[in-house]
Amino acid sequence: MARTPSNMLDLGTKAPNFTLPNTVDGNSLAFDDISGKNGTVVMFICNHCPYVKHVFDGITSLANDYQSKSIGFVAISSNDVENYPDDSPELMKETAQEQGFTFPYLYDETQEVAKAYDAACTPDFYLFDAEQLLVYRGQMDDSRPKNDIPVTGKDLRAALDALLSGAAIDPLQKPSLGCNIKWKVS
Repeated sequence: MARTPSNMLDLGTKAPNFTLPNTVDGNSLAFDDISGKNGTVVMFICNHCPYVKHVFDGITSLANDYQSKSIGFVAISSNDVENYPDDSPELMKETAQEQGFTFPYLYDETQEVAKAYDAACTPDFYLFDAEQLLVYRGQMDDSRPKNDIPVTGKDLRAALDALLSGAAIDPLQKPSLGCNIKWKVS
């Protein structure tokens, strides 16, 4: 696994729109379909990455805590499933059900959405405000596999809490770190 940091898309960037299939129910969803009244969290994850597996419970807890506060959540997998079959849409559906995801898990087969978001790793987190402008990007917290730091979601929770209270979100944000997105070779 290659330890890859986030590319750190510029704050203030308008959320790139998308329409992708939800692996859980087969319906296609656009950004507007998943966006929350108060903000939206877009997560690039996959099934097989140990960095993602490490935060699965934290992701589920985060969504459970903030969806009731009109924050939309969506997970997207953009990995090349031909070379990484563990990330296939069928197994994405199984993962979503096993993990109790309360948000859509979308499949970005063309990888165009990952490129539009300048996503680099799994997990990679983006928080957009009510106007769909990027206010946070980077890590969920400092926890990584085998570093003995508990998964709390501290960094992303602080950004969400600031957004909901109307406070300034700290512009000094740490990149996420994880496996690189498995890009298709053309």
